[in-house]
Amino acid sequence: ARRSLNILFQEWGNRGLHYWQIGNNSITLVADQAVYTMFRSTGDGTSDATAIYGVDDVLEAVYRNSSNVDTPLTKINRSTYQGLSNKTSTGTPSQYYVQRFIDKVTITLYLTPGSSEAGNKLNFYFVKRIQDVGDYTNATDVPYRFVPCMVSGLAFYLSQKFKPELSQQMKLYYEDELQRALAEDGSSSSSY
Repeated sequence: ARRSLNILFQEWGNRGLHYWQIGNNSITLVADQAVYTMFRSTGDGTSDATAIYGVDDVLEAVYRNSSNVDTPLTKINRSTYQGLSNKTSTGTPSQYYVQRFIDKVTITLYLTPGSSEAGNKLNFYFVKRIQDVGDYTNATDVPYRFVPCMVSGLAFYLSQKFKPELSQQMKLYYEDELQRALAEDGSSSSSY
C-alpha cells in the first residue's frame, strides 16, 4: 500500500502543477558564478545551510537588488541558451535556464553576475516535490481537499494487484475525485 501511494503521488506530479506544492526561496548571487544548484530530494541528513531541497522545477524568477527592487527574468530553453554567443559575459542577469536532473535542478543565469551584482538575490518560485509516504504513522503531504482523491487513487492502484476485475470501476472513481480536487486547487484571482 505504501509503495502504491508513493507511485500515486509521483503520478500526480506528472499530471501538472499542484498549487499546494509551490514554494518561494532566494539564493545569494556570487560574482562570476552562473550556475546554482538545488536538490530534488529532501536531503541526506547533513546540515548545509545554503542547500535548497525538494525542488522539482523553477516556475519564475526575479533578480532582486540590494534595495529590494525586483527585475523579472525570462525563462529560456536549452536551445536558446546554447545559441548565446558569450555565456561568460558578466552583468545584471536577464535570463535563466533550468536543467532538471535525477537528483538536482540547476539554474543557469545569463548574464553571469559580476562583482557589482554579488550579494544581491535570485528570488524564485518553484514546484516542490510531493513527499514520499514514509512510515505508516506519518501524515501525508496532501491538503484535505485531495484526501478523497488519494483514497480512491490508492484503491485503484491496489485493485490492479489484488482485484483486477474492479480496476476499471476504481479508475472511474479515482478520475472523478481527481478532477474535482484539481478544479478546487488553484488561485481564486482572475488570470485574464
